[in-house]
Parts: sequence; structure tokens; C-alpha cells
Amino acid sequence: MTQYHIYGIGNALVDLEYQVRHEDLGVLGIDKGVMTLVDEHQQLRIMDHLKDRHHGRASGGSAANSIIACAQFGGRCFYSCKVADDDLGHFYMHDLIAAGVDTNHHTEKDQGHTGRCLVLVTPDTDRTMCTFLGVSGNLSIQELVEEALRESEWFYTEGYLVTSDSARETVIAAKRIAEGSGVKTALSLSDPNMVKYFKKGLLEMIGGGVDLLFANAFEAMGMAGSEDLHQAVGYFKTLARSFVITLGSDGALVWDGAQLIEIPPVRIKAVDTVGAGDMFAGAFLYGLTHGFDHRRAGELAAAAAAKLVTQFGPRLPAEETRAVLKAMG
Repeated sequence: MTQYHIYGIGNALVDLEYQVRHEDLGVLGIDKGVMTLVDEHQQLRIMDHLKDRHHGRASGGSAANSIIACAQFGGRCFYSCKVADDDLGHFYMHDLIAAGVDTNHHTEKDQGHTGRCLVLVTPDTDRTMCTFLGVSGNLSIQELVEEALRESEWFYTEGYLVTSDSARETVIAAKRIAEGSGVKTALSLSDPNMVKYFKKGLLEMIGGGVDLLFANAFEAMGMAGSEDLHQAVGYFKTLARSFVITLGSDGALVWDGAQLIEIPPVRIKAVDTVGAGDMFAGAFLYGLTHGFDHRRAGELAAAAAAKLVTQFGPRLPAEETRAVLKAMG
């Protein structure tokens, strides 16, 4: 038995979530519904505009949300990341450990600022993110813990790391180590803007192919260079041995290597879609590492993501995550 079910690597970002109006995005000049990288000055300007709004705080980053979800279900997980020696950095590491995730918390921490992600949720439940990476932008091979990676069933990472040369090179190195150790590989494309502006880098991270690729329909069609989802499905078969394409309120498509499986949607009233894709990935990976076939893993992931979007924030309380699993029977 391996020590960990999942070894993840990704950005360490403290999520600060605000409820905003569509007009706020217009005033601030922010593109709606995507992640935009900003510098610290730009982010502080946004925070000043929203200073009278209540906001929540949680350790985040796309891959971190997925790893924490898997751990809440009962998976054994490790997460490598980079934080600064500041208040948010210490908060982030404490929050990871409290969630049951092992991490490279003994890595020497840099001076500077831990990354922050402003998550702006509009009344239509859409989320717009403005991210200041801080020291996470310098994530490097130094943050890899090779022994933990080699002792895992799966290696999982996020497409957001494509924006940093050192982080992208770290993913490529980690993937090479994983493949050499018989560890399966998984990647999430993360965001339409990553596909739009960094497709070449994403293809470098995918390399000769991954065992599992996650994307939403917009990301999938963007990678395929087509507005035809069926063409995107065909293209994804050249990139991954299996894949998931989430379709929002229409469910998901899962390719298990032999057949395309339609995962029906779970009908709910969404109030906040932040973290839905991350939850889907974490639940799906938990399923695969615990004897579920691709259909049942997809059904668990759809149920977990549906539960998540009925409340605010990128994560469920651990007991609610476990309740979703229990309801599966």
C-alpha cells in the first residue's frame, strides 16, 4: 500500500471571498468569470474598493481545494506549495494540516508575501478571481518532496502553474519522477484564460500524455481550437488516457479509456460556483483511489460539486463532505 493516495502540487493562495455587484466589476475594470493575474498594487486597490464588504478567508488555490476535498472524504494526501514567512503563510499551513493534508511545512520559507486570491461572486453565482501570486510565483523544484511523490498512487496538479516558468518546469520534473515510479498523473486545465494565453505551456506540462485530464467545456474547446464539443472530445483522446469534461448544469462527460460516459447533473439551486470544479476533481480522484469505476467516481463528484454550490465558499465542512459519500451507499 502506498503512503498517499494523492500527491498534489499547486499555488498556495489565501482565498478572500466577497459578494459583489456586476457594476463593481465594471468600475474596477475586471473581466467577469475568469482568473486574472494582478500585481499587489492592483489587488490592494480592489480590496480598498471592497473594504466595507464582509469577506471569508480560507486556504485555497485550485489544486489545494481538490486535495483538501479528497482528504475530507478520507483520502491520504500530500500537498507541496510555497508560502512566505508571514501571517497568511502560517495561516495557510495550519489550515492545510487541520484539514488532514500533509505538506512540505518544514521547507524554508521566503520573506515576502503569501499569495492571495480575491474571489468576487456576482448575484448570478459566477466567480471572478483576481490573483496576486506573491512568493507562490517562485514555486520551484525545491518544494518537491520526492519521497512522498514516489509513495503516492496519483500525482495531481493545476493548469494555473503554467504562468510561472519555474513552476511549469517543476510540474514537468514532478511528472517525470511520477512516471518513472509508476505513479499515475492527472492535470486540471483550471481556467479558460490559461488555455487562451498559455496553451503551449499547458501542452509542455501534458507532455506525452497524462492518465487523467480535467477541464470544463470552454477549456476543452479552447484547447481543441474548436467550438464543437465532439471535436474537443476527440482531441482530448490524444492528450490523456482518460478525461473529464464538466458541463456545468448539464453534468459531465467522462472518457474511461474505452467508452464515453454521460454523468447526469444533480438539480439544485446554486448560490456560489466557486470551487465546484476543484471539488469535482477531488471527489473523482478519491473515487478512483477507493475502488470506484469512472461512472461511480463521476456520480460522486457530481453530487459533491452540487452540494458545494448550494453554499458560499470553495469548500464544504468535512462532515458535509463525508455525508455526500455516505449518501452514495
